[in-house]
Amino acid sequence: MMFVLDELERAAALVHAHFGPTPAYAWPLLGRRAGAELWVKHENHSPTGAFKVRGGLIYMERLKRERPEVRGVISATRGNHGQSLAYAGSRVGVKVTIVVPHGNSAEKNMAMRALGARLIEHGQDFEEARDEASRLAAAEGLEFAPSFAPDLVLGVATYALELFRAAPVLDALYVPIGLGSGICGAILTRDLLGLPTEIVGVQAEGAATYANAFATRAPAALNRAHTLADGIATRQTDQAALAIILAGAARIATVSDAEIAAAVRAYWEDTHNLAEGAGAAPLAAVLRDRAALAGRRVGVVLSGGNIDLALFRSWVLGER
Repeated sequence: MMFVLDELERAAALVHAHFGPTPAYAWPLLGRRAGAELWVKHENHSPTGAFKVRGGLIYMERLKRERPEVRGVISATRGNHGQSLAYAGSRVGVKVTIVVPHGNSAEKNMAMRALGARLIEHGQDFEEARDEASRLAAAEGLEFAPSFAPDLVLGVATYALELFRAAPVLDALYVPIGLGSGICGAILTRDLLGLPTEIVGVQAEGAATYANAFATRAPAALNRAHTLADGIATRQTDQAALAIILAGAARIATVSDAEIAAAVRAYWEDTHNLAEGAGAAPLAAVLRDRAALAGRRVGVVLSGGNIDLALFRSWVLGER
């Protein structure tokens, strides 16, 4: 067990000192589309538009408290993790450097800079950006912030605590998987509360690292992640995350980019909420599982809404 309930309660109090619980709604029109009672946890309503800000706040608070002399933090991201660190760093007085791959979301890059981060572009994907961030950490004497760590999981688990306490008992909860903090936080919180909810991880078919690892019960890696859903475009599993997922997830579903795009449209049409690809992936899996979920109470995590306008127009709306 990575944390106990008292620790999770304290983490929630720290997060709520910065912003209140995000909404959890059962949308009737979306539920009709899904054929189930469907509860949406709106992490797109956080101050950075994504759930990861919770982990950044817990990580930075401990770092500043235990190592006040730290020169700065550096990490790699496709966007939401970087915004999380930049937001939290600005509030505790820690400078943040973020490395992103070339071709990263222009709007996420602008958001990270607006939050005070120094932004560096390097490599062709997340893993190459992460390698450069590790090199710069050693060269510049900076603290390297991983994308999966106990404080990050503890922080993001506060969304699951809010959801499980706001909604009636869920039969299943669908959660997107990038490196795994979101699903691990949900599994651990479910277990601490003693709930029967099945946790279903969701990945893109073109970046199905954890789906492959779940099937073989062993770590997995890909040469390249093929998906437009950048928040779940990871090529390698994290060992600690995989152990929690293997022990606590019911299964891992994979969905196509076309299904994710359809889910983004469904969120907009049925709730007028904008979802990024990773945030819409759980809904895409629920819509695929529609027949099996009839009459059940299901939750989905809309983990973020930070999608570029150009990507939304070309991928989701099919405009040229």
